[in-house]
Amino acid sequence: MSGVNETVVERKSDRELVVTRQFNAPPEIVFEAWSRPEIFQRWWVPKALGVPLRACEMDVRTGGGYRLEFGLDAANAMAFFGKYTDVVPPSRIVWTNEESGEITVTTVTFKDLGGKTLLTLSELYPNKEGCDEALQGSAAGLPIQFEQLDDLLADRAG
Repeated sequence: MSGVNETVVERKSDRELVVTRQFNAPPEIVFEAWSRPEIFQRWWVPKALGVPLRACEMDVRTGGGYRLEFGLDAANAMAFFGKYTDVVPPSRIVWTNEESGEITVTTVTFKDLGGKTLLTLSELYPNKEGCDEALQGSAAGLPIQFEQLDDLLADRAG
């Protein structure tokens, strides 16, 4: 574990959250961790939650879609799904989150810092309430998720 990379979560407006973190790997490797289901599923869910990722379907290309399903069993599963609207390897992935009936747009960029990557994740919610809810919920887990990604990248680089 590096211990130096901090995840910063900021509210940019009533509807937008921006999360940044530096990773000690080049953008191509970090992008791969976000775009290949077999890698993504190894770090995306905070282990402390104790809720497995039951399904991880990802077609990471402009026009492709995804479906992630969490839960201990099928009867108690929660699904998240949407479409990839803009994918530019290894610098950008934009997708929609459509499970709530209102669309949230997530943009992740991967900036090359000479062998390291500055990752910026922006989420634009349809309203202030959605942004408030995310700050209390999903955004709170991002530092843990990003630590897990950091560990995975260190293992891959090592």
